[in-house]
Order: sequence, then C-alpha cells, then structure tokens
Amino acid sequence: MNPATDIPAFILGAILGSFVNVVILRLPEKKSIVTPPSACPACGRRLPWHENVPILSFIALLGRCRSCGSAISWQYPLIEAACGMLAVAVLRRFGLSFAAVGYLAFSLALVAIIFIDMRHQIIPDAISLPGIVCGFLLALAPGGIGWESALIGILAGGGSLYAIALSYYLLTRREGMGGGDIKLLAMIGAFLGWQSLPFVVFGSAAAGALFGIGAMLKQGKGGKTVIPYGPFLSLAALVFLFFAPEIMSLGARLILPAGQ
Repeated sequence: MNPATDIPAFILGAILGSFVNVVILRLPEKKSIVTPPSACPACGRRLPWHENVPILSFIALLGRCRSCGSAISWQYPLIEAACGMLAVAVLRRFGLSFAAVGYLAFSLALVAIIFIDMRHQIIPDAISLPGIVCGFLLALAPGGIGWESALIGILAGGGSLYAIALSYYLLTRREGMGGGDIKLLAMIGAFLGWQSLPFVVFGSAAAGALFGIGAMLKQGKGGKTVIPYGPFLSLAALVFLFFAPEIMSLGARLILPAGQ
C-alpha cells in the first residue's frame, strides 16, 4: 500500500462515484444528469455542498436527511466506496497513465450498468454506444491493446451474443437476451480486446446460471424467471481487467498439453 497515491485515488474515485449514483438514478428516467443539483428524494430540499461529500456526509448525517429525517439509501455510500476502491485498483494495475484514465471510466460505467440493469432490466445506449467508441479510441493510444484486437472484440462480442439471442428466439419464440447485453459485450470487447471474450462469456454464463437456478427456486416461475444478464457480464469484465495475465496464463495451461 502506498498512501501517497492510494488515498488521492480513493478520494477521486469516491467523488466520481457520487456522479455514478446520479447516473444510476436519473439516466433510466431520461432525466438530465447535470441539472438540477442533488436533492433529498423525499422532501425535495436541495443539498448544500457539506451534505453532499461522498461517504463522510452519510456518516455525519447518520444516514438521514437533516430536513425531513427520511432514511438515505445505503446505495450512495456503498457505490462511492466501491468506486474509490476501483480507482485505487486501476492505479495499481496501470499506474499514472492515459490507459488508467480510460479504464477507470470503463470500470465506473460498468458499475452504473450493474445497478441500472438490476433495478430496471435495461442497459442504456447512452452508456454502451459511446463506450464502444471510447474503447476503440483507447486501443489506438500508446500502450493500448491495438485497433485490431479492439475491432475484433467489438465484432465478436456483439456478434456472439446476437447469434445466441437469435438461436434462442428461433428455438423458443421468446426473447431470451436483450439488445443491451449485445451492445454491452461489444463495449467490453472494445476495451479489453477479443482475448477477454471467452472468459467474460463463459464466466458470466456460469455465474448467471447459478444465480438463475436460485432465482427459479425462490420465485417458482420455472423457465419464465427473468434475471438481468448485464451485471454478470460487467463483473466478469472487471475480473478480467484486473487479473488478465493470471487468467490468460491459466487458460494456456489448461489448453496446452503438459510439457508444451
């Protein structure tokens, strides 16, 4: 641990996490993420700056609005803390570099997608489509993964999920996967390259299947149980982002015969 870099990175991530909270709450409702300023969702009172400090304000207010006393959701400090930790992880993984800026934005976008998809079962195009472009541009930057890897990642990522969704529809005549998931995997392919796709697809499918079985047993709806797939894709992408060398090394050992 290096406090000289980790603490500023955590503070920056927490501040950005406050903005991620705004995106999560307003974007699905097609509201501006810039105006109006933050306010209590219960009484509508505008929050002064000292009541809007990430994490610390929640603690100082004991989790309640100072005006009306209504409870403040734990989502706010938890997402701020998670984004702070992601900023530290990105800094340790990529150092002070242009890539770190791009991958921090990618990580925070995935956090927003996870919570929006869990709550609304949608993945906004306003995140995934610009994300595809930004991921491809990041690949062109010095030290990037290269335009070939990013382009194949976009085409193979979106194309593979589209093929799965089309096959499922032809077999069942039911929509099994939304277009948002297809665009999300294309964005992941743009940022992480085509090499990430086997792990992201199979890892998210395995986690989603386990969660889906539990949801089916709990809800009692059988095959009609609906679960969002975006959170599993996003979590698998974050795992690959931070552990790509270890994952690729493990994959090579599993594929290649012993001694080769």
